[in-house]
Amino acid sequence: MEFESANPSVVKSIKQRVLLNAWLRAPRKPKLMPVLADFRPDGVADELADMMGFDVVGHDDGARFLITHEGTRLTATYGNDDVDPAKRTNRYLDDAIGPERYANVICLYRACLKHRRPAYSISTVQDADGKDVSYERLLMPFGRGDAVEQIVGTYKSISIEGGFKVNNLMGLRPKAVPVILVRAIIDRDFLPAAASRRPSDDVVELS
Repeated sequence: MEFESANPSVVKSIKQRVLLNAWLRAPRKPKLMPVLADFRPDGVADELADMMGFDVVGHDDGARFLITHEGTRLTATYGNDDVDPAKRTNRYLDDAIGPERYANVICLYRACLKHRRPAYSISTVQDADGKDVSYERLLMPFGRGDAVEQIVGTYKSISIEGGFKVNNLMGLRPKAVPVILVRAIIDRDFLPAAASRRPSDDVVELS
């Protein structure tokens, strides 16, 4: 599936849209990315359980993604509850989720690197009871110049069928292989309309 060019309205989750708007508002030079220190979304503390932080190691298709923060709900989603909490960071994403699952997601991370813009996807997957769940992934790049140095990801699960089982939702059971519905690079209407900016006391700590 090709990546479509999209504006911020492609993002369905309200909380992810808040994070995306903070990325769009962060100070930067024209056509460049913000640095992580300038990313200060409102209420970020409540979202950390659904977020990941990565340092980008290497370049282009050879880049790997070193985990600096792993949200607690994502640990359950990927069935990593048995991993020692002290060992959930400072490991590479491909090692953490395994080659099969990594193959399903790596194109989104590489698209984020290539375009230096937020990358977004929606997949459908089934939980342990067979309920359909939408899994929304938003990756936001940070860095100086034209090199992506960090990626912050936010991941949301929702089902129109009501409550669902999050544990091992993105595991390797055959019925849990995600079906991708949307893949987009958010590069249209890049600068948001002028709006009042309320200072935030929250500072993102993902390292």
